[in-house]
Amino acid sequence: MNEYKFEDIKLNMTEEFTVEITKKMQEDFKANIGDINPIHSDKEFAEKKGFNDILVFGMLTASFYSKLVGVYLPGRNALFQECKDLMFHSPVFIGDILNIKGEVISIDDRFKRITIKAVIRNQHNKKVCSAKLIVGVI
Repeated sequence: MNEYKFEDIKLNMTEEFTVEITKKMQEDFKANIGDINPIHSDKEFAEKKGFNDILVFGMLTASFYSKLVGVYLPGRNALFQECKDLMFHSPVFIGDILNIKGEVISIDDRFKRITIKAVIRNQHNKKVCSAKLIVGVI
């Protein structure tokens, strides 16, 4: 876990990590939030809708932004305040390997906040999700 302090953070600073999406992640997320839409659990249904397999929950994918700020940038001193312009660009499937990357694009000295441009790409380097993250550094 990183422990960047506000004064340690610079423009264009980046951090990233990778994660493999597992069936257990999908099942645990479904159990925790109660979304029973068959696009996330019924392969036949998903195929009828034009997909090769069930879709991973978009918010499961986006939840890795919490790990990005809480563990990597800034890490221990983070207070995740806002997720802006969240977009899902391409579907994610079980077994995909995602790269979650954040880059500091602005620093607000007055409120000790940073803005992070965050992008998630799959193993084919295809963008699957993006957002701007507003993070207090405490």
